[in-house]
Parts: sequence; C-alpha cells; structure tokens
Amino acid sequence: MTRASEAQGGPVTLSTEGLPDWLEPVVRAAETIQPLQLSRFLPPENGSGRQSAVLILFGEGERGPELLLMERAGSLRSHAGQPSFPGGALDPEDGDPQEEGPLRAALREAEEETGLDPSGVQLFGVLPRLYIPVSGFVVTPVLGWWRKPSPVGVVDPNETARVFTVPVADLTDPAHRATAVHPRGHSGPAFLVESALVWGFTAGVIDRLLHFAGWERPWDRGKQVPLDWHA
Repeated sequence: MTRASEAQGGPVTLSTEGLPDWLEPVVRAAETIQPLQLSRFLPPENGSGRQSAVLILFGEGERGPELLLMERAGSLRSHAGQPSFPGGALDPEDGDPQEEGPLRAALREAEEETGLDPSGVQLFGVLPRLYIPVSGFVVTPVLGWWRKPSPVGVVDPNETARVFTVPVADLTDPAHRATAVHPRGHSGPAFLVESALVWGFTAGVIDRLLHFAGWERPWDRGKQVPLDWHA
C-alpha cells in the first residue's frame, strides 16, 4: 500500500514496502482494526473536538523492537507529566484533517518535541481516530518505522520532561503490566517501564496494538497501581 499527498511542505507518503518482517502483524492490525476495538471513546458525531495526531514510532534497538515515548512537562495544562507518544494538534498548514494532515502533524510534532529527523521515518499506517474526553482532542494515531534512527532528546523543557525508548519485550512482559486505578474510580491498562507509569490514552493504544498484533502475553489484570505511583 502506498498513498501520497502533495501539500504544502512536500509529499507525505504511507508505504508498507521494505518494512521488517516483525512489523507485519502491526500492518495487518492497522488494516483491519475497528474503532470500537481500540477504544470506547470515539470522536463526537457532531464533528466537535480539536484535531490532533500522535506518532507511534517503532524502531529496532539493542534489545530488538522498541517504541519511542516521551514524558510531558509537569507544567503543561493538559496531561501534565504523563508519558505519551509524540504528537499534538494539527496546524492549518498541515493540510486536510481527513487526508494528509495527521501524517504531517505527527511528524512535525515529533520533530518539535523530540528532535526526531522526519526524513528517517517511514509512515506505514493509520489507526482509527479516537477521542480524549478530558481534553477534547480527536486523535489520529499514525504508525511509523524508524528506518534511519536519529538522535532524540528534550527540545523544549517547557513541553517535554524526557524522551525515551521502550523495548517491546518489556511492554509484553507480564511483570511490567498492571491496571491503573484513577482516584475517581475508573481503571485501564498500564505499563511500568523505564521508571515510568504509562497509562491513559497511550497505554490503551499500546495494549490494543499488542493484542491485535498477537504479541500480548497473559498478565495479571488484578494487579493494580494507583496513579500516584512513582518509581
């Protein structure tokens, strides 16, 4: 599959050509997964919500496949201090939110937040749009392969506290999995990795990707972690 859009800033392309074999289950999942299989929070039917995108970037590190994550600065107005995928709201120059806009926004935000060189990233898929009620964001998860890794790190401390990668082997390790319990009572999947508690939207998407890619291993869903947990 290849799709390209000619918009301001040059072409943005989706391509599955030349991906490593281990990414094939993720490609299949992206092509078949339905919105409600990802989350019960879907975009409002009236079209409200702020359009945004995140980059789910798979690379290959010393311990095999890994994901790029960042920790948001504690001073931010929304989702402060949370580990997350790089991403943010679409800008007008990103283009059509239904077409190339999310692809361009995901790469642009990743560059702004982590210093990632977009030219080394091959975008290969897009997941269904989801909704984050607490912030009103309509989020398009964009899948990428870090074909040519580049140095990454904190670009603006006012936005990002740190940038790190997590081996997929750690994410699938039952010892690193738990159920996060919010003070208000609701709960969801969580990952205790790299001295961080990954929860909320990011953990939910990772959880579903692991499941539909066939990478998930049985884990103790009764193991609970409160959201005031610290490493």
